[in-house]
Amino acid sequence: MRDRDPNIIYSSLGRGLSIDGVTVDVKIYRLEDDPQWALEVVNEEGTSTVWGDLFDTDDEAYAAFQLTVEEEGMRIFLDDDNVIPFPGGRR
Repeated sequence: MRDRDPNIIYSSLGRGLSIDGVTVDVKIYRLEDDPQWALEVVNEEGTSTVWGDLFDTDDEAYAAFQLTVEEEGMRIFLDDDNVIPFPGGRR
């Protein structure tokens, strides 16, 4: 018998927002059987930025997003020349 995939739990801190003319969707989530939270930011083009580290709380994850915006600005989430396309894929 095959085990089922765990459910994804989304934090209420995740949201869509626009700052300085840049719109993103902040996603904070975890698997139901894992207490640590993942942080992902998706821009209007659908490009996803995912933090490599997990966070102990959803508050810590959102704070990491806020710190990135304070230090780097929202433009860090825009598509630019650092996107590496997959062979045969579309950007």
